Amino acid sequence: MTTIKHITQLSFLLIAFLFTGCSKTETSTEGTTEEASVQSENSLTLTEEQAKIVQITTTEPEMRIMSDEVKATGMLDVPPQNLVTIAAPLGGFVSETTLLQGTRVKKGETIVKLRHPNYIQLQQDYLESVSQLNLTTQELDRQESLAKENINSQKTLQQARADQGKAKARHQALAATLRLIHLDGKSLEKEGIRDEITIPSPISGFVTKVDVNLGMFVAPEQSMFRIVDTEHLHAELHIFEKDILKIKKGQKIRFRLANENQERTASVYLVGKEISEDRTVRVHGHLDKHDNQLMPGMFLSAVIETGTGEIASLPEKCFVSFEGADYIFLETGTRTYEMTSITKGSCSAGYCAFAFEGGEKKGKIVVDGTDILLGSLKNSEE
Repeated sequence: MTTIKHITQLSFLLIAFLFTGCSKTETSTEGTTEEASVQSENSLTLTEEQAKIVQITTTEPEMRIMSDEVKATGMLDVPPQNLVTIAAPLGGFVSETTLLQGTRVKKGETIVKLRHPNYIQLQQDYLESVSQLNLTTQELDRQESLAKENINSQKTLQQARADQGKAKARHQALAATLRLIHLDGKSLEKEGIRDEITIPSPISGFVTKVDVNLGMFVAPEQSMFRIVDTEHLHAELHIFEKDILKIKKGQKIRFRLANENQERTASVYLVGKEISEDRTVRVHGHLDKHDNQLMPGMFLSAVIETGTGEIASLPEKCFVSFEGADYIFLETGTRTYEMTSITKGSCSAGYCAFAFEGGEKKGKIVVDGTDILLGSLKNSEE
């Protein structure tokens, strides 16, 4: 598509020639020199000599099979289950870590070691609860045996059951607390108390954030690391409200990253059900091919192919842009060309779909020379 800002040096010379013809009439002994004239603010008539210099060519619209497309912007993202923030459930001091941003880790691999007196106290309490549970269980068995022989009272048996239940509940609570800091109670009974705990990675991926250093105290609500599994990147697109009814699951997405010419593909997987404050709806697309170089947060521009059909189309060279709107030049008479507003659609293989604004118009359409006509017409107005 041609814009007035991209007119070549040669075009400027031709425009100067045309503009001169538009602004004055030269009279000679042989007669009056024919001049170009601006018929209206959007119409221009060239002289025969000027038309030869500009070498305008025309064409007519043709029906071509084109894909209807919806344009969108967005960014690469990952599902919540593939983005993990690592924290210390009970708080502690960092005693060992070797992670840097960009480090690849595997699921289950130790990423940090922590120390704190509370960990030692917790392990002690657990081991004591094991002994207490064993004691109360043995006492309950003894009281149940005595009760069968009617030697003890019912109240004594009930108290033994209560003590055993209380000890069991405390033991289970301490075991669950140990699991929060990745300690196993059974292993603790065999191996004894440890002075530090290790925190493993819950997923495989890359470290994207490191917020700790050796000796630092981390509170339970504080983030230490963030790990991203880039195997499941997706395109998170923002579709304007007016286009959302065209979007269906399975449609093809073509997108490019910022400052990149390579086109990538994806497919629509989910369509959001809520309109945001900027009147857009989120569309979730799955990438067709994984690329290790891609990262969450990368911005992209995309088009979604919403259907195909025969649509009136013109070569891309026919279209010009002026002040944010699209136009073509329509031949309305002998060497007379009218700048006509159109709605430009999707483009493919050098052709673009279009529709006239305000109804169909007849006539041939300029292919070559549009930049010169645009510059000449608008310079003449000024």
